[in-house]
Amino acid sequence: MPRRAGSDPSLTVAGLVAPWEEFRRVIPLVSLKSLLHRTHPPLPKVAVLMCTMQAQRFLAEQLNSIATQTHPSWSIWASDDGSDDFTHDILAYYQSHWGEERISIHEGPAEGSTANFLALTCRADIDADYFAYADQDDIWEADKLERAVAWLQTIPAHIPALYGSRTQLVDARNQHIGYSPLFQKEPSFRNALVQSIAGGNTMVFNRAARDLLRRAGESVEAVTHDWWAYMLISGCGGLVHYDPHPTVRYRQHDTNQFGANVSVRAQARRVNQLLHGRFRNWIDANLSALDKVRHLITPENRKVLDEFKSLRKRWVGARLVRLRRSGIHRQTWVGNVGIALAALIRRL
Repeated sequence: MPRRAGSDPSLTVAGLVAPWEEFRRVIPLVSLKSLLHRTHPPLPKVAVLMCTMQAQRFLAEQLNSIATQTHPSWSIWASDDGSDDFTHDILAYYQSHWGEERISIHEGPAEGSTANFLALTCRADIDADYFAYADQDDIWEADKLERAVAWLQTIPAHIPALYGSRTQLVDARNQHIGYSPLFQKEPSFRNALVQSIAGGNTMVFNRAARDLLRRAGESVEAVTHDWWAYMLISGCGGLVHYDPHPTVRYRQHDTNQFGANVSVRAQARRVNQLLHGRFRNWIDANLSALDKVRHLITPENRKVLDEFKSLRKRWVGARLVRLRRSGIHRQTWVGNVGIALAALIRRL
């Protein structure tokens, strides 16, 4: 729950109200009146699955960017994991202006962002044609949903389909600082086993993919919800599309749970994690999660999964040879050197 003045004698009503009034002055709410009165043909509905935790700093900008999408048929399902700042107040403020049909507010499981996203994904009462993950601190480009829906509509409805894209990196003040890596190899299960290529903040998926994620369940102990979605959908015969056009301004700031890993410092940190076994632990967790849904994976990809699990246990020479033969890969030459090194020192 949000903080209240009575919970701490040092907090005054004026002290609490001041930042709230400042927020409303600096970041005015985007009105939906023009959207409501605009005439347009029926469009597929997108459920925006947003998870929040201590989100007051950037949440309003993200909500405004969703409101100004060129694809106007959307509703936000916000799941808060126990914030004690003004997150709930901001959500309630927007809800009071936009209506409950546009934004609904729910309590998360308070077990971290991955658990929150998976719980929200598996809610039976969320009904839509497509589903989009949304972080609390990014800014969506105006055509994000339109681009995603345009691709998803080319896929037969019974085939699980997942859209993701490149991102533009911005700082805390929304100033451009770069782009996420541009990947050029086709998404595949062989890639998904060792790499997550599109952030969840860019992902939009169809009902068949959502049904697949629900069948897998919300108690999956995978590393992240976006990596899990990539592995599961590609492994079970679905289609994954990586759009090289950036659709999200991915904000890099001091409270990011996961950053873009494009700076020299970030890459050095990633190498250090590999050397100390963190990457191997991630792979262990993901493989354990995949074993629990083995019956959903295609026969071809079950063979790929078994080959990968087997080669990790081989002696060093066999590990490297079988890794190369398996076709399991990352998107870049440097990334493939990295997993070869990881295999060499038993960190894969």
